[in-house]
Amino acid sequence: MWFTDNRGMPAPLEVFADITCPFTHVGLKKVISLLGDRGTDVEIIVRAWPLEWVNDVPLESGPVAEKIEALQQQLGIDDFGGFRADTWPSTTIPALNLAAAAFAVDAATGLRVSLALRAALFEGGLDIGDPDVLATLAAAEELPAPGTEPAQGVLDDYEEGQRRGVRGSPDFWVGEDEFFCPALRLGRADGHLTAEFDADGLQSFLDRVALAR
Repeated sequence: MWFTDNRGMPAPLEVFADITCPFTHVGLKKVISLLGDRGTDVEIIVRAWPLEWVNDVPLESGPVAEKIEALQQQLGIDDFGGFRADTWPSTTIPALNLAAAAFAVDAATGLRVSLALRAALFEGGLDIGDPDVLATLAAAEELPAPGTEPAQGVLDDYEEGQRRGVRGSPDFWVGEDEFFCPALRLGRADGHLTAEFDADGLQSFLDRVALAR
């Protein structure tokens, strides 16, 4: 069945994700592209799932760089051309605050900001923890610069993710149906990350989204 909100409207496609997660950067872009190709009109809400809270420590640039190398080599993509270890953010909370403020305006604004933050980090080589960088991104959407303390929207997302049992980043939800990282099949071989686009997982996920419309 398709779950609805309290106005009787179809519930949005929700994604619990961390901004510094390279799997989210690839997977979210892939899902959006395929939904567009299919002509599937769906509201997408990217909710905060800060891995620095989940793991009690921010993601470090070294392990992320290894994941990026594997993704680029094995998937044949170039979504990380601006990645720089020296501009890697020490926290994602201010950036998540900005995304939450954008989603408070509407879903379209929120999605634009969520994608812009990830593009700034992975493709533009910008420190999305830098107040000046965030102020520029905020100004582009006529939003106030975000604060450093967790906004209520970020706290609410994290609490909701814990309630649902979110397994990681990105974790997609269609109503009450969960699809963890549906765009990618990830594994390990000889101690190294393996990655490929998951055609079957994507098909099942996209069919579920289409059925909901």
